[in-house]
Amino acid sequence: MTLELTVADEVRTLAPGFTHLAIEAHGLVNGPSTEASSALLDEAGRRLAERLDGRAPHEDPHMAAWRAAYSAFGAKPSRTRNSAEALAKRAFADGGLPRINVLVDVYNAISVAHLIPVGGEDLDRIQGDMRLVRATGEEEFMTTAGGEATVEHPDAGEVVWCDGAGVTCRRWNWRQGPRTRLTEESSSALFLLESLAPMPLADLDRAGAELAELIEKFSPGARVDVRPAA
Repeated sequence: MTLELTVADEVRTLAPGFTHLAIEAHGLVNGPSTEASSALLDEAGRRLAERLDGRAPHEDPHMAAWRAAYSAFGAKPSRTRNSAEALAKRAFADGGLPRINVLVDVYNAISVAHLIPVGGEDLDRIQGDMRLVRATGEEEFMTTAGGEATVEHPDAGEVVWCDGAGVTCRRWNWRQGPRTRLTEESSSALFLLESLAPMPLADLDRAGAELAELIEKFSPGARVDVRPAA
């Protein structure tokens, strides 16, 4: 059964130029980062440098649009950066991009190379369908603090992804919760690419096609379904 994704009207009103592309994949083989997945991240950093041509990540028009969207729901974008800008900043830091596991490395590489927020969720850990909404402030976000499990609540009006059990990602794509993140044991996943105007739809499609190709390369035999942008 295909997971249903919905975007609330109040989010559409906040950011009329928002579009997302979903990729559902089954039969995946994940594991620790490899030389090949690490090389992808290195190449993504080089592609990003060429794209920016000396500019800071936040000066890119797409990242500027995300900063405006974050400001619109009350977040401080210079402190809570969207996931693509945060990764881009790390790509230029001394430590470089983190190596997490193969699947996360693959989607992080696409995020950096195309400068677009990309997330990955373990389909077996998602409860029900997923919704992008503006929070009431009562929702639960399961996370960790100081190594201990804890529950946070989003700010009222904050844009969050939720499933039937609570918030899966806070501040749109800023921080994913551990409950649904991809681990080395994950075998089914939902990958979500999110864009705002002025990013052309064709650029979103290209990023999605490249991610689908890499998923199939790193998990031969996987069933990969790319859904049209919505």
